[in-house]
Amino acid sequence: MRVDGESRPALASPSFLSIFLGSMVDYPFSGDKMLLMAGTANQPLAEEVAHELNQPLCRVTIRRFADGEIFAKIDENVRGRDVFIIQPTNPPAENLLELLILIDAVVRASGARVTAVIPYYGYARQDRKDQPRVAISAKLMANLITTSGAARVLGIDFHQHQLQGFFDIPVDHLYAAPVLVQHYRQKRLYKPVVVAPDVGGAKIARGFAKRLDASLAVIDKRRPSANIAEVVNVVGEVDDRDCLLVDDLIDTAGTMAEGVLALKRLGARDVYCCASHALLSGPAVDRLAASEVTEVAVTNSILIPDERRFDKLKVLSVAPLLAKAIRFTHSDQSVSSLFD
Repeated sequence: MRVDGESRPALASPSFLSIFLGSMVDYPFSGDKMLLMAGTANQPLAEEVAHELNQPLCRVTIRRFADGEIFAKIDENVRGRDVFIIQPTNPPAENLLELLILIDAVVRASGARVTAVIPYYGYARQDRKDQPRVAISAKLMANLITTSGAARVLGIDFHQHQLQGFFDIPVDHLYAAPVLVQHYRQKRLYKPVVVAPDVGGAKIARGFAKRLDASLAVIDKRRPSANIAEVVNVVGEVDDRDCLLVDDLIDTAGTMAEGVLALKRLGARDVYCCASHALLSGPAVDRLAASEVTEVAVTNSILIPDERRFDKLKVLSVAPLLAKAIRFTHSDQSVSSLFD
């Protein structure tokens, strides 16, 4: 075609344009596009989730070089796949590095979307600058996960709900409460009282109390230093009642052990402890095993080695919860029904 003496290329036909533009449409993911992947932090949980979804785990090679550096290689095609990487980021820090390296590997292998499934989000307690010259490490971890190429995050019971705002990508925040509540409903506790370990945990405890048709009590405690807790008072009636002490995580178990002692001193019958995440650091196992607690129920969000297990410990699985969330996310359905 010639216009004003210049040669112009002929316009593409409508049929060609429709084919070209049609190829650019972002179609929803289909069932065969889902791909499950896992690091080494909690392989048993990943295998349970894969079983719930009737999907195999993607073959991945993860090894250490002689100097300790992490090497990761994906042994299957991930191009155009909807990839879910299951990896808690509890210590050691290599668990976080594995997650970042796997995300980067998927992105560079042309995966369509990467969702970081983080059953336990490490560094969550460093979420504010409460003293001079300290890092806000929870925000830094969020930046690293986002920068590595994750499109969204799926987590369970962040230490503080506002951590969702640290991410510049969508976050689906799940709760382990339905799993724990169902466990204690079957026990038929006598005149149950749900006890918050501190004022900050009162909201979580209130939710448990509502679901268990129980009353509420709050422990007034103070922390003279990190990982040290002292009970000052208990607000609420616990005498001659079964008490359920609820927290989001158990680290050194100082809070739980002191709480059990205070409740027993005030006349509580059986005292149960539950938490979403079991770090069980340092003297935690000895403290809980030696206490008068009847049972300690936790989830398998963190892999608990055999040497940290004891007779009173009950581990509940969050694999069905994660599997449902992954299925709903993959099919672009709402996950809010899992909050009930």
